[in-house]
Parts: sequence; structure tokens; C-alpha cells
Amino acid sequence: MSLAADGMWSRYIRQGRRIVATLSIAFATAGAALGAEVPTSWLKAWPHTDFNRTSIDLDEIQSGGPPKDGIPSIDNPVFVSVAEDTGLADDEPVIGLSIAGDARAYPLQILIWHEIANDVVGGVPVAVTYCPLCNAAIVFDRRVDGRTLSFGTTGKLRRSDLVMYDRETESWWQQFLGEAIVGKMTGRTLKTVPARLESLARFRSRHPNGKVQVPDDPSLRPYGRNPYVGYDTAVQPFLFEGALPPEIPAMTYVVAVEGQAWLLDLIRRQQEIRSGDLIISWSPGNRSALDTAAIAQGRDVGNVVVQRQTANGFIDVPYDLTFAFVFHAFRPDAPMHR
Repeated sequence: MSLAADGMWSRYIRQGRRIVATLSIAFATAGAALGAEVPTSWLKAWPHTDFNRTSIDLDEIQSGGPPKDGIPSIDNPVFVSVAEDTGLADDEPVIGLSIAGDARAYPLQILIWHEIANDVVGGVPVAVTYCPLCNAAIVFDRRVDGRTLSFGTTGKLRRSDLVMYDRETESWWQQFLGEAIVGKMTGRTLKTVPARLESLARFRSRHPNGKVQVPDDPSLRPYGRNPYVGYDTAVQPFLFEGALPPEIPAMTYVVAVEGQAWLLDLIRRQQEIRSGDLIISWSPGNRSALDTAAIAQGRDVGNVVVQRQTANGFIDVPYDLTFAFVFHAFRPDAPMHR
């Protein structure tokens, strides 16, 4: 074969590879066509998961330790009035959620042991999720394509982030992105619902008639204890093998909003940051769930509020108080303001 023909053939091969890669992503079959072989243990534990449909390389998924549902989701959360004694300190962290006048607080001292609460708030089926290794507290609408899903934990991680699954199709979902990455639902994305990671006192002040989740069985887990002592002041994240952000310590807290992030220290120094019609504010009085053994004694990381200014006033915007390594892992080209 001549050099010219050889060069032309090489170009055809390169072009063909680009076409294959594009189609693989578009039809969400890259993992099956180009990725790792599905482990036999996965096939046994997940007989209903369609591993022929995936948008990722399956080699990126690793065991977090527990098996499927080894970290049990909460499917019928129990609540008491916010005026009742919940056993929580005023400055303990909760995920505050309000839909159509129905206000509920989900304490991290519960979610740190369960990671997912399936609930219906204001008539909207939601999944209230918390990944301790990412400090990612995100609420999703559970409705997809006219179908209401119920979520559990796979016991697996991708880039140290919780991989959830839906019980209806046993597809796997990336919690940080709210995106299905393996199975029949691959490529679908859950709608994120605005919520606040705030102190119980802040939630009570905003919603004096609200409700607070309490353990269904207080003896099931050592609620109020942090099994990840010192994690958010560690040098390196746990079970993470990807590239770390340049020039920013991996475990630095950042506030992620709509594809960009601001370092928490920057927001704390300025108290309020405006970016277009976004307003990001900080105030003290909310403890870290990932610091000391007792969550109620964790250091103060503060309350963050993200809102959008509109012609009709201010509305809450979904955000995530997470770590720099997490944001960089999933959005490596997005800005982190400092």
C-alpha cells in the first residue's frame, strides 16, 4: 500500500471512530459496545438492569462497600411538628423543602445513614438525597416520562458520588447529576427541586407550621452520630481516583449553581454575591455533618441561600453545597470562582 493510500486509510479509520463514538453516546450504548464486561456479580444482583444501555464506561463504577439496598432508603418518612421536641439542636443541618405550602425538614443526622428519602410533598413525588462523600444534598422530582419512580441505593459509587437506582426499571442514576447512566432509563434526567441546606432554627423561622422528619425506629442506627469523622477537613476524598482540581484543595466547600461554582470561603467573606439575576448569600449558624463524631458539635459552615430576582420577586434556585473535587469531576471545564 502506498504512503498516500495509507494516509487516506488512516483518515477513514479516524473518521469512522469519531462517528462510532458519536453514535454510541447519542444512543446511550457506549458502555455495552466499548466499555468493560459486566461483572457476573452485577448480573446476579441486578437481573432486571439492562447493561446493554449505558452512557459511561462501567470501569468508572466501584463498590462503596454495602450491597444493593445495604444502605436502606426511607420510603415512608415519619414527621412531627417543628414545634415538638425532635432531639435536634437548633443549629443542626436539615434539608428544608417547601412545595405548595407543605414544608418539611429532613435532618442530615438521619439521611447520613439512609441517603435517600422517597416522599410526596405538596402533591409532588420527590426523592430527597444526600451523598456524604460529596456532601451533596439534592432533591429531585421522581416523575419521568409520566411515570413515578422510587429510588434506592446501589451500594456503588462513581467518582465518589452515590449511584442510585429506580425500582421500576432498575436503571442506575448518578446522584450529583440526576442522570440515568445505566439501564433502560439511560439519558433521562430528573428535575431538580429547589431546597435549602440550612439549620433547623432557620427552617423553623421560615416555616413555623412545618414538619421535621424523625427516625421511624430510633434504634436502627446511631442517629446523631457522624460515621465520617473529620471527612470534610481531610486532605483527600475517600474512594476517588479521578483528577483533582488544579490550585484548589480537593475538599474545599463550593456552592454549585447552574453549571458554575463559587468557593464557600468567598461567599462567607462577602456575605452576598450577585451574578446576573442570581443572588448567593451566607449567614452563620449551621453545623457540618461531616466534622466531629457528634453532628451537633460540628463546626459552623453556615447557611447558604441561592435565589433569582424576577419581576415578581425572589424565587429559590436549586444549588448544591459540595466539594471542589466533586464539581471538578463532573464539570471539569466549568468555572469555580474564588
